[in-house]
Amino acid sequence: MSLSMLNPDFPFSYDHYLAGAEGLGQIPREHHGTEVAVIGAGLSGLVTAYELMKLGLKPVIFEADQIGGRLRTASFAAAPEVTCDLGGMRFPSTGKAFYHYIDKLGIDTFEFPNPMAGPTPSTVIELKGEKVYAERPDQMPAFFHEVADAWRRALAEDADFERMQQALISRDTAKIKELWDRMVRELDEETFYGFIANSAAFKEAGFEHREAFGQVGFGTGGWDTDFPNSILEILRVVYTDADDNHRGITGGAAKLPHALWNHAPQDLVHWPAGTSLSSLHHGAPRGAVSRIVRGQGHGPHGQRIAVTEKHGRTQEFDAVVSTTQSWLLSTGIHVEESLFEPKMWTAIERSHYMQSSKTFVMVDRAFWKDKDPKTGQDLMSMTLTDRLNRATYLLDNGPGKPAVILLSYTWNDDALKWLSLDAERRTELMLHSLEQIYPGLDIRSHIVGTPITVSWEADPNFMGAFKANLPGHYRYQQRLYTHFDQRGLPESQRGIFLAGDDISWTAGWAEGAVTTGLNAVHGVMRHFGGDSFAANPGPIHFLEEYGPIALD
Repeated sequence: MSLSMLNPDFPFSYDHYLAGAEGLGQIPREHHGTEVAVIGAGLSGLVTAYELMKLGLKPVIFEADQIGGRLRTASFAAAPEVTCDLGGMRFPSTGKAFYHYIDKLGIDTFEFPNPMAGPTPSTVIELKGEKVYAERPDQMPAFFHEVADAWRRALAEDADFERMQQALISRDTAKIKELWDRMVRELDEETFYGFIANSAAFKEAGFEHREAFGQVGFGTGGWDTDFPNSILEILRVVYTDADDNHRGITGGAAKLPHALWNHAPQDLVHWPAGTSLSSLHHGAPRGAVSRIVRGQGHGPHGQRIAVTEKHGRTQEFDAVVSTTQSWLLSTGIHVEESLFEPKMWTAIERSHYMQSSKTFVMVDRAFWKDKDPKTGQDLMSMTLTDRLNRATYLLDNGPGKPAVILLSYTWNDDALKWLSLDAERRTELMLHSLEQIYPGLDIRSHIVGTPITVSWEADPNFMGAFKANLPGHYRYQQRLYTHFDQRGLPESQRGIFLAGDDISWTAGWAEGAVTTGLNAVHGVMRHFGGDSFAANPGPIHFLEEYGPIALD
């Protein structure tokens, strides 16, 4: 067995559920063709809608902007075939539920050029004005090996790393919960920085090692912008290797949501062969949602829910699935307060989002592969630095094609530094930093076309890149995540379901978007009097056995 993103909070095997020959479940025949609102056409919304369609329901998708959500791929105007991913761009191989859809839809992937990864010819780390060049990890100076060793030791001594990984590999749910529930009780109120600062390994190593760990980090680069977040968020990532062995989607991450939108599955119930989400919507989703309230009509399962679009059209539904960022339920959409209990509203409002900024330029070719005649080194490398750029990635599209440089990928405070600047000013400052690291290299002469940039916190449809819980937020996440099981809710709060990566325990990862979408599908099934099959039970059936603990 291999490691997967089996989440320790609820180690339900979604990949096995998806692979079950029986399918995800069924609903009573009298409900076939019933419309269900799905708000948001990002990955979670499209997975939800796709699976509801297969069950015989009619998903009605509402989208404020474009299909794909934060799996957003942009093209350079001068060469539309050259693309860059503004949101999700690299996906861990352990995300088995995510790759179920990648494989099902025949989407090609490639090994992503992370620092020191296989396809990365070389990596440069530049801290405090000192530059280190390496083509292999064993070429790094001893200091960086000491930093990596301190991190590994901290995980082993203070987070039961090896035992947890073995339990995850063997899918030993009892052992996973025994280890993890203890971690939750002990570490829920601990920051990432507090965890490393209090570890014996980093205390012995000293502040300089902690500082370098924040700048350079592990896997994809520096993590100091995550230092204020809960250590539980980080442990979920490293236990499951979510920050390593990444793959990108050939042609851009948006290919997956668009494939879900257009694909006509063979195992449809009720709908004729050739039916797709696109065909059910006559080629385009409905518009932005402005209002969600209890409707006037009654269906077989209680009072319906009225969804109003920005331009005034209202329709009532027996069930609604919201996959928007949770903040939008109070700031972007008027939602009737009685649809959620006060504790749920607290959880929604207390969500903590990470800011994120990216700036890309297209260049005439992958010039960085040229060798410096004096040193024999690559002219330019994948770069990690404490300068404004923080991380610079080099994306080669193959011989005879323009290449792309992700000049800067930043989070939180580092992302906010760029927020008020336009693309040209951002590019100018980033190039200035790179010129200090690579003196004499004329990067500017290779740039063609117009830069592309994004700051997710400035997008009113998102207000941030992804959620990252602060210390003490476990209770909030537990409420959000388990809301799809509505057996204990009063009738006035049933029928509206939440999904999306910020509802998951792994916000920021596409795997969480997929799995919470599957949770919502199971919740809707049961709302209509259906259920999963006995031979392939869905997630609701396991919540009591090994679901997330209630700390109080």
